Amino acid sequence: MLEKKITTSSISRTSAIFLALLVTFLWSTSFIIIKWGLIDIPPLTYAGLRYTLAFICLVPFILTKNKIAEIKSINNKGWIKLILLGLLFYSVTQGTQFIGLSLLPSVTVSLILNFTPIIVAAMGIFILAERPSVLQWCGSFLFIAGILTYFYPVDFLESRLLGILVMMIGVAANSASSILGRSINRSGKFSPLVVTVISMGIGSILILITGLTFQGLPAISLTNILLLIWLSVINTAFAFTLWNLTLQKLTAMESSIINGTMLIQIAFLAWIFLKEQITLHEAAGMIIAAAGALFVQLKKKTGVYTK
Repeated sequence: MLEKKITTSSISRTSAIFLALLVTFLWSTSFIIIKWGLIDIPPLTYAGLRYTLAFICLVPFILTKNKIAEIKSINNKGWIKLILLGLLFYSVTQGTQFIGLSLLPSVTVSLILNFTPIIVAAMGIFILAERPSVLQWCGSFLFIAGILTYFYPVDFLESRLLGILVMMIGVAANSASSILGRSINRSGKFSPLVVTVISMGIGSILILITGLTFQGLPAISLTNILLLIWLSVINTAFAFTLWNLTLQKLTAMESSIINGTMLIQIAFLAWIFLKEQITLHEAAGMIIAAAGALFVQLKKKTGVYTK
């Protein structure tokens, strides 16, 4: 099965770096594909379809004797945590991201999502007793400076302000899910595959039901159906599996640096395919914020905080 085939010796460190860059590129293209699909498909329905299809793709990998036994061994407390993780990370985080992309430029959504490590660092102090380093605190202030630079001068349209508020809810949910996910995985009771499949299944089905109930299922063109399948199978199920494989070789710092390139990749792709223009001060704000977010995710050898 998948987990038996993927081992730390299966790829070299150099291959892991290129594969990680490939994953971030796939994730960056997701913003473009979502923007295209939102022309015809309501955001909650779209998010539900994407992650439900991805969940279906991953289900066969947990239909093994060991995985089924592991699922049966989950107690009530474990189920509550997995259900909550699914609601936070998939239902709320992904739902608000799709809504945000329907109201805001791709780069703005990407930039706001970079608030997550800042909030996680703050929440980790109280929930996980993980104290950020001085470098991480400096990164937080640098990130805020980048955000202020990007949005200066403040002149929000009503739709843009709504989009920012929706995204901040998503960032809060994403941060909470990061803390919860870290707590679940740190316990070592469940394999990452089981955690992913169960939480994704719960969260995706709920958001799909919500989307179909309140937004309906419109007629979807063949092009959008194919893009949706690509988004679900390649950019979600395949990309997340590939990313977990690269984590076997790359350090947390290396992964953070590679993941941080997404902000620039999204800006470049949005400029080419969506004609989203970026001013000089917005570009400067993005670079400053990206640097700050990177510093927040860096972990000293003696530190306790990781993303």
